[in-house]
Amino acid sequence: QEQLVESGGGLVRPGGSLRLSCAASGFTFSSFTMDWVRQSPGQGLQWVSDITPRGDAAWYADAVKGRFTISRDNAKNTLYLQMNNLGPEDTSVYYCREGTVRGPGTQVTVSS
Repeated sequence: QEQLVESGGGLVRPGGSLRLSCAASGFTFSSFTMDWVRQSPGQGLQWVSDITPRGDAAWYADAVKGRFTISRDNAKNTLYLQMNNLGPEDTSVYYCREGTVRGPGTQVTVSS
């Protein structure tokens, strides 16, 4: 059974950084493109970034380009999202996703 579990969220001040992780199991992680998406209260799901199976290409939403970096370690079945220069607009629940499968999410709150 495919399972994704995010971690690394928390409370951070504006301008700060966080690194999210997503542990994958139950499928061949290295064969799939992986996404990060986020959802704020009262808003729909927003795509943030995705990365190819081998990690050789990645794409970013304009809102995070230049501040966020997606990466993966296929040997560890783990997906990452390095988030720098965070702002209040980044406050959200962050999910990793493969196809239609998402984890439970990790809360990121950016506040002074």
